[in-house]
Amino acid sequence: MTPMFARLAAFVVRRPVLVLGVWVLVLLISIPISSHVPERLIASATKIQGSEADLVSSLLEKRFGLLPVERTILISQSKLPSKDPRFLKFYNSLIKKLELLEGVGRVTRFDAPSLLRLQSSDLSVTATILETRREKPEPVVDAIRAVVRSINLEGTSFYVTGSSAVTHDFIVHAESDTKQSELTALPLTGLVLVLAFGALVAAGIPLMVGLASITISLALLFPLTQVMLISSFVQSVITLLGLGAGIDYALLMVNRFREELAVGLAPPEAAANTIRTAGRSVAFSGLTVAIAMMALLVPDHTFVRSMGIGGILVIALTVLASLTAVPAALALLGHRVNSPQRFAFQLTASGRVNPFWGAWADRVMRRPWVSSLLVIGVLLILSVPALKMRFAYTGAFGLTTNIESRRGLELIRPLELGGALDTFELIVDLGRKNAFDTATRAKFRTLENALSSQPDVRVVISPFLLARSDFKAGGVGDLAALSAGFLSQDRRYVHFSIIPKAPVHPSEIRAWENRLRLEASQLGFQRVLVGGAPVGAQEFSDVLVGSFPIAVALVFAASFVLLAVAFRSLLIPLKAIAVNALTVSSAYGVITLVFQHGWLAGFFGVPVDTAAIDSTLPLLMFAVIFGLSMDYEIFLLFRIQEAYLAGLNTRASIRAGLERSAGVITSAALIMLIVFAAFIRGDVVANKAIGLGLAVAVLLDATLVRLVLVPAVMVLAGGWNWWFPASLKGFLPKIKLED
Repeated sequence: MTPMFARLAAFVVRRPVLVLGVWVLVLLISIPISSHVPERLIASATKIQGSEADLVSSLLEKRFGLLPVERTILISQSKLPSKDPRFLKFYNSLIKKLELLEGVGRVTRFDAPSLLRLQSSDLSVTATILETRREKPEPVVDAIRAVVRSINLEGTSFYVTGSSAVTHDFIVHAESDTKQSELTALPLTGLVLVLAFGALVAAGIPLMVGLASITISLALLFPLTQVMLISSFVQSVITLLGLGAGIDYALLMVNRFREELAVGLAPPEAAANTIRTAGRSVAFSGLTVAIAMMALLVPDHTFVRSMGIGGILVIALTVLASLTAVPAALALLGHRVNSPQRFAFQLTASGRVNPFWGAWADRVMRRPWVSSLLVIGVLLILSVPALKMRFAYTGAFGLTTNIESRRGLELIRPLELGGALDTFELIVDLGRKNAFDTATRAKFRTLENALSSQPDVRVVISPFLLARSDFKAGGVGDLAALSAGFLSQDRRYVHFSIIPKAPVHPSEIRAWENRLRLEASQLGFQRVLVGGAPVGAQEFSDVLVGSFPIAVALVFAASFVLLAVAFRSLLIPLKAIAVNALTVSSAYGVITLVFQHGWLAGFFGVPVDTAAIDSTLPLLMFAVIFGLSMDYEIFLLFRIQEAYLAGLNTRASIRAGLERSAGVITSAALIMLIVFAAFIRGDVVANKAIGLGLAVAVLLDATLVRLVLVPAVMVLAGGWNWWFPASLKGFLPKIKLED
């Protein structure tokens, strides 16, 4: 018995009312604070400091005087032709109201002279471009939509889209996805807990722990939103871990408390023993999940790290609540935790060994080679598609097609305007001041013509295009048209904007960038910089994908050391890491089939044109899946180790461990499956992928892996499970963990 757990158990049992009072007070303070967190989250922040896209953005601002402009596009779809007087009267009134909005700058009407076509050939679809220059343009999107919805023309629909609108919709629907998932999952989770315990009181405690952990975690994030960028996906991470791990840990604590009561201990003693046994499992499990979540701290990007911080925060609170609030409540409730007992079916029989799981263990251990090879074969087959995963920052493709901003992008495809949101910025560095002479200008004309002739380029906005336009209108010609927007003040840099005809798919960004760079280099320009929103998104993806191997290696190494210390074994941590890696790769394979190749895409409501995995998902899913899989591993291994230390041989220890833990694992897995599956219904594609991937992982892990593969491999290893070199025994600290 370690002094720390002994002291904690003594304090909680002596002062249960004080412990619960502190938690209730913290929760009441957190509720109003947590409600303000979603509005301070951001949907994306792909800027990589010091990258090429960042350099281009800096040059445009400092050398060309071009401040960042957000373009919001208002799409109309009407039964009336755009030249119909009724439509024009309505449209003119709408534009006047929009021009008066704070934050709205220049408005380009659909019928204004423009370098871009802003109305369809059948005159039923039009586009209006509104420029905003606010630091945070999302409120302007709300204001624009409010004006649009305040007036109505029969047979006419309006859609507000653009980068600001997409970002705004990400935030709104990420929050609504989380709330909807909670509302869907909580009743079903409550039902599973009632069936698991056969008592309403016992079932209610894990639910309260999960909800309290989520609320307090969000409240603690609030001050962080003042000093750093916090991802909107933090809500999903906190909800997934808060409900999943929170309910799991509380379930384990309540189940152990009921076992202690069943052997005749008084409630205070039972609560103290629960902390000293199951509490250690919870603390250790939480530590392994926190280590896994640290994978999200590896990329040098605040936006991604915020998700790791949120995950670690909710796990820490969940463990703390499970070790203090839960046993305090149990000490006060005593035998009333088992009331009202009106449900005969119980997944986790209180204080009794379940003979079903003992018989199951015997069947698995009779043919361990067959069991092992079959499960490994299934997991490897599921993992194969993951070998061809394509990663990308999905942007607007990360929303389902029923969302307004995404729908608007679909409607502007016939206008060949969709690429206006994916503009590439090309800057050529001439190497010295005043280098833009007549010969160089001729080379740039050639470059512009080469880029403009590309079949998927809508227009190249350049000084020469403007010069030609001025010339046709009686202007003063080429040189007079060279503005600060295209030629730097020191005449060293020249800037082109290349607008594609259609939105650039994430998988096409690199090809676009290479092609633009090649066209310029073939004309002898040595230093060419390519930037813009698509390139920035690709750089963001590259940072995440590049960080993945390092993050995985660090998590594996830390987990190996932790498990080796806990179980005084080298084989057990190696086996745990290997089987958990198989679980993760299987989940990757499934989401690749659905979200990249479109298998069952209609069933899950996944847009078929996504064709890539959002670059934030692999690292995030690895952290959550690996961490939660370790939970099940620890629940099972602690029981097996407890039996082994009590003198049973390996086979008998495995049987005893399954008899005591399989019911808890099954109940916990069913709860997590419900929580994760609820996210599949969302409108944010990344949430759907997270939900499906985690649901698949939990299903495989709690059935094939934990109930078949782990016992089969352990019985094959026999005494080698507990082999630990003598040279390491004195080097590594010894901790005694029981459950």
